[in-house]
Amino acid sequence: MTVRRALVSVHDKSGVVEFARGLAALGVEVVSTGGTAKLLRDSGVPVRDVSEVTGSAELLDGRVKTLHPRIHGGILARRDRPEHLRQLQAQGIPLIDLVAVTLYPFEETVARPGATPEEALEQIDIGGPAMIRAGAKNWESVAVLVDPSQYGLVLDELKREEGKLSHETRQRLAREAFRRTAQYDAAIAAYLRSPEATSRPPAGGGAVFPPLVRVEAELVQSLRYGENPHQQAAFYRLIGAPRWGLAAARQLHGPELSYNNLLDLSAALALLLEFSEPSAVVVKHTNPCGAATGATLAGAMRRAKASDPVSIYGGIVGVNRPLEMDVVRELTGILIEILFAPAFAPDVLEELGRSKKRCRVLEVPCDRRALSPRLSEYRSVLGGLLVQEADQADLDEGALRVVSRREPTQAEWSALRFAWRVAKHVKSNAIVLATAEQLVGVGAGQMSRVDSAKIAVMRARATGLETRGTVCASDAFFPFRDGLDVVAEAGATAVIHPGGSVRDAEALQAANEHGMAMVLTGMRHFRH
Repeated sequence: MTVRRALVSVHDKSGVVEFARGLAALGVEVVSTGGTAKLLRDSGVPVRDVSEVTGSAELLDGRVKTLHPRIHGGILARRDRPEHLRQLQAQGIPLIDLVAVTLYPFEETVARPGATPEEALEQIDIGGPAMIRAGAKNWESVAVLVDPSQYGLVLDELKREEGKLSHETRQRLAREAFRRTAQYDAAIAAYLRSPEATSRPPAGGGAVFPPLVRVEAELVQSLRYGENPHQQAAFYRLIGAPRWGLAAARQLHGPELSYNNLLDLSAALALLLEFSEPSAVVVKHTNPCGAATGATLAGAMRRAKASDPVSIYGGIVGVNRPLEMDVVRELTGILIEILFAPAFAPDVLEELGRSKKRCRVLEVPCDRRALSPRLSEYRSVLGGLLVQEADQADLDEGALRVVSRREPTQAEWSALRFAWRVAKHVKSNAIVLATAEQLVGVGAGQMSRVDSAKIAVMRARATGLETRGTVCASDAFFPFRDGLDVVAEAGATAVIHPGGSVRDAEALQAANEHGMAMVLTGMRHFRH
């Protein structure tokens, strides 16, 4: 198939001038629309306006440009059917051999915080998908391009093959074209199901899960191996999802990221996003082993390191402010797998390059406001997929109930809120001991809650931290009073947990006997 005429209509103008100039140099007539035509003309590329082909001006503020028989007839006509060609000749409709279209940025628009339904709907492309589908349907005779990354390869083949594109190339481009329109329509359908598309809440007030879920993702990078060396692995970004979290991370230094690195990084970032004040976190095997806030980032880092100065070795460290040299000094002599922050000064990067050659240094946005209020989590299980709303719930101050004889002091309230945020990110059964600014002890992932309580106390004492005067957070209720007795005897003065056990009265009796304040949240935070 020889390319003699191309229709180029792109929202993303990346590389389009060079592509169109290359086509024109091969003798291809370039037809274009609106802003694309102006850009090409201003750049010295010969171009014919689509309105000249259709004989009709653009209508409805540009909503109608290419939706015309003189465009779609030229794309859809089968070259192997003489009757099709006779009809085009009778109507004076030119054949179109190549279509290059990039769609309106619907996905980027709805991913932007504060985007209105009106803005979203105006970014639903109509003419673009119609041309893409028409070209892809007629791929035996038409090449269709939907991404600037395809321009170079197509242009190279046209130059090499004297203006021709192979059957294999056209079929591959058609596959990619239909994938793109399916992805685009799926993003629109997902948005129209979401609360952001309307001011009305979903029926029943809960999350709306569609009867059919199509998950599509693009490869970000192949990984050296999975959880273990005998397992292959890769990292994908969900297509249509906003570029935040790990998909927005930028590695600045160090070896390639591994599968386990990414799991731990995700856990550390999720914990860090709980805090707005200067904060530092340390994660090991997806569990927090250090967390702290402070007036300065260096102070927060010092306390986070002190939470467990042994487990920080080989851990993941993150801070939610631009990294300062003071923080680097706090990490002197400590082997860490990953260090991430929202920004790094040049002198800090230079020092990290000298002192932490094996550390993976990443720039990661750490702004909780960028999170979608309806973020979903996907998890594979044998034979299926689990989907749930992400656990972004903070304490509902109006739902908190003080059930003990005494109220928490102001200092205890601050510590309870801090401990509760950390406990959300500890694997169940989770017990956390903390002050208002520092994680002191963690018991994670045990089959028995009393064992988690014992481990939290043991870990704190093993690192030389004082457990007297701490508070305790439990991700779920105490099924027996024994776990509460353990933390109370270690010196915890207040406890926060969801409540809801048939033995809540026993746990409350234990708290009162120990003189502890007890707060019920009514909300649990299991993390499996």
